[in-house]
Amino acid sequence: MKVKYNDKEYECKKGTKISELLKNEIEQNKYTVVGAKLNNEYQFLDEEILENGKLELVDISMKEGTKIYRRTLIYIMGMAFQEVEPKALLTVDYQLANEMFCEIDNMEVTKEMIAKVKEKMQEIINKNLTIEKRVMTRKQAEKFFEETGTVRGKLQLDLKSNDKIKMYYCEDYYNYCYGNLANRTGSIEAFDLVKYGKGFLVRYPSTSSKGKVPKHIKSSKLAWALDEYKQIYKVLSIHTVPKLNKAIKEGYEKEIVMLSEALHEKNIAKIADKIAKNKDIKIVLIAGPSSSGKTTFAKRLGIQLVLNGIKPAMISVDDYFVERKDTPLDENGEYDFDCLEAVDLKLFNTHLKQLLKGEEVDMPEFDFIEGTKRYKGKKMKLKEDEILIIEGIHCLNEELTKHIPAHKKYKIYTSALTVLNMDYYNRISTTDTRLVRRIVRDYNFRGYSAKNTLSTWHKVNKGEEKNIFPYQEEADTIFNTSLIYELSALKPHVMPLLEAIGKDEPEYAEAKRLINMLQYFEPIPKEDVPSNSLLREFIGGGNFKY
Repeated sequence: MKVKYNDKEYECKKGTKISELLKNEIEQNKYTVVGAKLNNEYQFLDEEILENGKLELVDISMKEGTKIYRRTLIYIMGMAFQEVEPKALLTVDYQLANEMFCEIDNMEVTKEMIAKVKEKMQEIINKNLTIEKRVMTRKQAEKFFEETGTVRGKLQLDLKSNDKIKMYYCEDYYNYCYGNLANRTGSIEAFDLVKYGKGFLVRYPSTSSKGKVPKHIKSSKLAWALDEYKQIYKVLSIHTVPKLNKAIKEGYEKEIVMLSEALHEKNIAKIADKIAKNKDIKIVLIAGPSSSGKTTFAKRLGIQLVLNGIKPAMISVDDYFVERKDTPLDENGEYDFDCLEAVDLKLFNTHLKQLLKGEEVDMPEFDFIEGTKRYKGKKMKLKEDEILIIEGIHCLNEELTKHIPAHKKYKIYTSALTVLNMDYYNRISTTDTRLVRRIVRDYNFRGYSAKNTLSTWHKVNKGEEKNIFPYQEEADTIFNTSLIYELSALKPHVMPLLEAIGKDEPEYAEAKRLINMLQYFEPIPKEDVPSNSLLREFIGGGNFKY
């Protein structure tokens, strides 16, 4: 076989492992190598080379490298629990910053237990054991699951077209991951395990922390929002993909849709009631990452406020950009429209203060083509029964409205905080849910292909990490825009878009990863999604204009 790596051509026998061919390059890499890409497809590091092409290494300084590191750490944790507490029914619940929150359903989590598991994990890491990927036929897998009585990896059997069932083995421990792992336990260089609430946190490095575990970021409000939804869906017994699929196959999809939407409406109404009770509040600020459904949430919140006798008046922060010539530049010399300094803070706060005094304001409209504010005669005067609703990425940052007294403001953070898991060990990333939403919306309303959305997603994430996530705990409340059924509803829309990306395209690796996840979902037709659903912001056909 002939493969290229860093513009150098290598020859090897068919079946040679990637780790063997690039042994020296892996050892000399600046950061720990945990995976590879062959012809734009993510590969296990010990995968055999069976075709010619281009080879790349994936290390922990890359997004996918961080994901592989995290999966491997979770795998090692499961292995340690099997030795220390073999009867523990472990669940990997959700992510908080660079930490994964886990629980044990059948026993109390103690500091002593966590200390023993952490010690065992470090022992497994120090041994630098080989992690092996084994592939079984469907018949072999059916026999395996029957004999072992395990549910680890059993969801693979739910996919009828799946004739190859994959499991990862390390000594006598086995488990399934729907993404690749590192090939050795020694690839984990830094981690921590700490008791947290009724469960514990698995802590690990971020993409930018250079292999070190970052400082703990307090996320109590975010954890509360996630736990609220998790408990509700757990009661409904649809907290994993197999359980969701089972309910859909048995004809309960409309009930699931209605329950999910009712939960949204109930929580929006609670927020509106809380705002209405506080007569001091005159400004509602809404922030959230890309494709979190901020626009639909703001419109539905407005309806609930009207029911409370309050009329919403909308202001867009985007109309207050500074002149194009005054827009700050990023490290690449390009306009940085996401930074706070791109907003005309002085004018924005002046107008807010005037409106709160009952004065009439000449409102600007920003001309994005010419890069300047236009005044077209639009006037605004806030009446006694009106309240300002402002949506924007900086709305939780106090600097945006620093001249407005705190008691007059109510801040809301929105995000699609996914609580649905693939199974008990494999969670679905909140970021992946938002990415799927954005691919569908970009295609339907902005004329962008999935390839285009995937190629720019890293820039979107970078802006969120800088301008949104650090301020989420500043919110007065958090609204979870996720719907338990949404990936089933989005699947028919996004799969053709992802499948259109060719194997020769750099975005193919991410497209294939998303396809591998979405293939496990039973689809839900568009007509079953209510016309006022937040999902209509992405799939179209809804009641609201955007």
